[in-house]
Amino acid sequence: MARMQAKVASGKAAGKIHPTAIVEKGAKIGAGVVVGPYCVIGGKVEIGADTRLVSHVVLAGRLKLGKNNVVYPFASLGQPSPDRKYDGEDTLLQIGDGNDIREGVTMHIGTAAGGGKTLVGHRNLLMAGSHVAHDCVVGDDCILANYAQLAGHVTLGDKVVVGGLSGIHQRVRVGSHAIVGGHTAVDYDVPPFASVAGRRATLKGLNLVGLRRRGFDKELIHALDEAYDFLFAADDEAPLQEKAQRLRKRVKQPEVRLLAEFVMDSQRGVTGYDEEN
Repeated sequence: MARMQAKVASGKAAGKIHPTAIVEKGAKIGAGVVVGPYCVIGGKVEIGADTRLVSHVVLAGRLKLGKNNVVYPFASLGQPSPDRKYDGEDTLLQIGDGNDIREGVTMHIGTAAGGGKTLVGHRNLLMAGSHVAHDCVVGDDCILANYAQLAGHVTLGDKVVVGGLSGIHQRVRVGSHAIVGGHTAVDYDVPPFASVAGRRATLKGLNLVGLRRRGFDKELIHALDEAYDFLFAADDEAPLQEKAQRLRKRVKQPEVRLLAEFVMDSQRGVTGYDEEN
């Protein structure tokens, strides 16, 4: 009966809902959506067209799940935040299009104190057991490997890779095109285009493999490499924010300016500098 009361697209494009699935009244199911066996969908959930829930998926809370996503067994999306400050407010988890959400992934709704939204972009791969906590912002084309964990209020730029069994501390930012190695604890902001790894994240330099795969030309990679040397060279004791301001004024490449501005905006501190202080 609950399934029949949901708002389901009609006609040939309606998709399929398995008879063992539970869909609460008020849920909105888009055209072509496939809901597999033993899924549970709450009444405030919206699912975009052609998304597939393989089986045993739980969608709860105020969740907007976009188009062409695939969600694998035992994923749980939209549950309340475990943050002690969360007091039952009607907050949101919004997930974009084309994401591959593997087994056992968890994502929580936001909190009023954190802006009320957890946001995940498009075409991301979230591998088994990875976690996106309350009030996180995840860009597009990111990869969270097995059991990668994002604490509350973490921000990932576009095309970030987080290695397996790594943890990102709350309120840390990871810049676009950066890579975090496996088994790495990240306490400070990770600059764009960087590679960090180690038991506690240490700056290893540029994410050269990722930049080459994404078509960055040699001239730009060289400019970024020089910028990293300027910012993080051990023989220059000037304050990092001061060096970033000088770098921003003297360069024209948007990517290098992005790096400088990221450092200038850091509130938590930057991996590669604050790890030594």
